[in-house]
Amino acid sequence: MIKAIKIRLFPSKGQEILMFKSCGVMRFAYNWGRARWEELYKQSLEPSKAKIKKEFNNTIKNQENYKWLKEVSGQITAQAFEDLNNAYKNFFKGLAKYPRFKTKRKSRKSFYVRYDRLYFKEDIVYIEKIGKVKCKTNYDIPILPNYNNPRCHFDGKYWYLTLGFEHNENQVELNKDLSIGIDLGVSNLAVVNCIDKPIKNINKCTKVRKLKKRLKRLQKQVSRKYEANRQDSKYNKTNNIIKLEKVIKLVYRKLNNIRANHIHQTTNMIIKLRPYRVVMEDLNISGMLKNKHLSKAIQEQGFFEFIRQMQYKCKFNGVEFVQVDKFYPSSKTCSCCGNVKKDLKLKDRMYVCDICGLEMDRDKNASINLGNYKIV
Repeated sequence: MIKAIKIRLFPSKGQEILMFKSCGVMRFAYNWGRARWEELYKQSLEPSKAKIKKEFNNTIKNQENYKWLKEVSGQITAQAFEDLNNAYKNFFKGLAKYPRFKTKRKSRKSFYVRYDRLYFKEDIVYIEKIGKVKCKTNYDIPILPNYNNPRCHFDGKYWYLTLGFEHNENQVELNKDLSIGIDLGVSNLAVVNCIDKPIKNINKCTKVRKLKKRLKRLQKQVSRKYEANRQDSKYNKTNNIIKLEKVIKLVYRKLNNIRANHIHQTTNMIIKLRPYRVVMEDLNISGMLKNKHLSKAIQEQGFFEFIRQMQYKCKFNGVEFVQVDKFYPSSKTCSCCGNVKKDLKLKDRMYVCDICGLEMDRDKNASINLGNYKIV
């Protein structure tokens, strides 16, 4: 399997300017290719990555107004068209939404790094056109002739280099008697059948609540400044507004890092129990987000990311990962006698069996049923 690692970069001011230019060129090439792709569709012609790439190199790159495109690596524009081609393929396969233009304000600042010109030496990494950049990581970086999809990105505060490489499965001795069932929830992140206490909801901790309160206060300040500087229907963005928006981005970054770290720690703790199998429900997350009362709480929990991490960590450690059907009545089934209580409502937090008299937290009951699930 392919293992990905993240490396922190410490570029100089000159190198950082080149990195931002590379991000701009990547976005420009993608947007130009997307617009040209649409034009060819309207003309009843069949667009392709090769046609658009050839036209871009022969016309746009040779113009005087676009000399700045040659200041960065030529592989950046080539990869932008590859990304565009993959975006359309994923759309037609039903895996993604229709490709949209990348805006300077909202799109992720990232660019492709040429893999055959990338090499490491102690705490230095060489990137084509950028030069030798100081780096730091906790991983042992293998010296390989090529790496899988290396990219640089800026998260609003720091620069990172991400890359993948082929890695064998982690050979561990599994407990053949331990099948783990995980029930995800809103009040708690997860309830595991073999762990007494539920996994806490990190969004309820003091640190996150303080950050959310600060974020709300900053957003109100920005809103007031926009209103104070409005001229008719136009909003003027002053330097103070720009400064405040940068602070808001950093608060969002901190919140995202706290949530991602909590999910990593939780999934790692479960895998360290060495089960032979992990069972979870196949949740309809997009449908759950339509509930206006719970959508924000569900979004903050990061259910999709939790499932994704469990999948790849199980695969890496040779653990069987099972997702049961979304209509499987894990909460309505008694974990003791197997009776299905069809009139169980969402507000009923305790499961009381009408047959055997079992009284248990409904999420714990669901996790036990998932752990005992038998594939038919």
